[in-house]
Amino acid sequence: MNDVESKSTTDLGSFLVSNTAPIGKLYGDLRQYQTKAILSAAIISGLEIEQPPTEFGITKKSPEFIRKVPLGRIPSFEDNEGFKLTEGVAIARYVSSLVPEAGLLGHNTKETAQIDQWIHFAEAEIVIPANNIYVGITFKYLPGFNEKQRKYYQERVELSLKFLEDYLTPHIILAVCLRRAGQSVCGAKEREHVYPHTFAYFAKVNSNARIKHVFGESDFVDEPLTFKAE
Repeated sequence: MNDVESKSTTDLGSFLVSNTAPIGKLYGDLRQYQTKAILSAAIISGLEIEQPPTEFGITKKSPEFIRKVPLGRIPSFEDNEGFKLTEGVAIARYVSSLVPEAGLLGHNTKETAQIDQWIHFAEAEIVIPANNIYVGITFKYLPGFNEKQRKYYQERVELSLKFLEDYLTPHIILAVCLRRAGQSVCGAKEREHVYPHTFAYFAKVNSNARIKHVFGESDFVDEPLTFKAE
C-alpha cells in the first residue's frame, strides 16, 4: 500500500470506540483509505485500537520506527504481544478475523473468496487509477503526468464503476475506495446520473453512525478533474 503523502500530523486517539483494552497500535492517517477501512472494521467488530500520532515524512523515516517497521510502511500495526503487520488490507483482514461473528470476512469459504475478490477489484481497478489522477493533478506528485495519462486512468475507472454499478455488493473497502473516484473522475453529474446506485451505496455506508466519524467529509468534486499543461 502506498502512503498518502502529507507533512501534517494526525492523532486518531479520539476515534477509540470501546471500553475494552486496545488490541494494539495502528500507525496511520485518516486521509488514507486503508486506515479508514482498518478503523471501520475495528469499530464494527467492537474492538479498540490505539493510534499514536504519526507525522508523514518524519515518523516513517525515524530509525526507531524503521526498526519496528521495515521500509517504514504506513499504515502499520503492532499488537500487544509484538506481532506486526503492514499493508492495509492485511491489517483490516486480521482485525476482522478477531471477531468472526461480526461477519466481515463472510460466513463460509465462498463468501470469503468473494470478499477477497472485491477488495482486490476496489484497490486495483478504482483507487489506484483514481488516485493517480488525484495526486497527479491536485498535488502534482507524478512527474511527467499528462493529459494522455489522465484519459487512460479515467477510462479505467469508468469501466470499473460501470461494472460495479451493474453488480454491487456491500463491503467497507469498496466504499472507502469509491471516495477517491468521487474526488477525481466523478463529478456531481456522474454521481447522480451515471453511477447513482454506486454512490447511493457509498452514502449509505458513509452515513453509518458507528463509522461516520472515520470516513469524514467526502470532499467530492463538482466537475471531474482535468489536466492543464503548465
